[in-house]
Amino acid sequence: MRFVVVTGMSGGGKSTALRMLEDAGFYCVDNLPVPLIEKFVELIAAPDGEVTKVALGLDVRADQAFGDVQKILENLKANGYLFEILFMEANDKTLLKRYKETRRMHPLSLDGRIEDGIRKERKVLNDIRNKSDYVIDTSNLLTRELKEELERIFVQNEEYNSLMVTILSFGFKHGIPADADLVFDVRFLPNPFYIDELKYKTGNDKEVQDYVMGFLEASVFIDKLADMVEFLIPNYIKEGKYQLVIGIGCTGGKHRSVTLANHLYMRMKNKGSYGLKIDHRDVGQGTP
Repeated sequence: MRFVVVTGMSGGGKSTALRMLEDAGFYCVDNLPVPLIEKFVELIAAPDGEVTKVALGLDVRADQAFGDVQKILENLKANGYLFEILFMEANDKTLLKRYKETRRMHPLSLDGRIEDGIRKERKVLNDIRNKSDYVIDTSNLLTRELKEELERIFVQNEEYNSLMVTILSFGFKHGIPADADLVFDVRFLPNPFYIDELKYKTGNDKEVQDYVMGFLEASVFIDKLADMVEFLIPNYIKEGKYQLVIGIGCTGGKHRSVTLANHLYMRMKNKGSYGLKIDHRDVGQGTP
């Protein structure tokens, strides 16, 4: 039997993950009272049981000590029950935004301040997060991307990539992405905007790509950038980093940044040691 404990930050995507696992054939139970956890596991793991895949949702509630949950999990492991822990995560800014959008109260914000609840919850969950088999940061994940990641881990049984790398093109005129870990300015390259036949195309079009990459500086830049990123990623993974956003910016975020983001993506694709996605934040904005 495959037994997965799904936990994490409130607003991090635990309920969504459970629904997706249920669609994938898991028998899912959420918010089970703490005293019933061990009995539930004993029953579900019975030799003559028909259930082969189980997901149990556990989270912080104002009326229970999460330390009791961790003790129960330790007892289960000591008694020979095998399970995996999936921790759903998101950064503070994203969590705060999600709570404000849904107008829900954080379970640990007794005084009504969501920020205080998030801070307390991180402290409570820090130990189980460090012991988790999988940590998925949903701050920049689309629902479709989360589903693909869960299916890859729990359905296709592929190797888990602990680091999710996002290559993000953007335009400086629209602001530097607040969540970018690394930012690179490619405005030193000639701008296709001033070429009439390229002005209204983007870095997703071959004509623009050929123009931008036709300059030696572009090829040298992408070689050096790819080399640096490949050096950094194993060290980020060793450090325990789960999310890396690489921002590549030009003036409007349509030509040069998109071209070089696409080329970096192709260089890094299928490396195997990390998850990878690409996002062109400003390619759909108005006139470059």
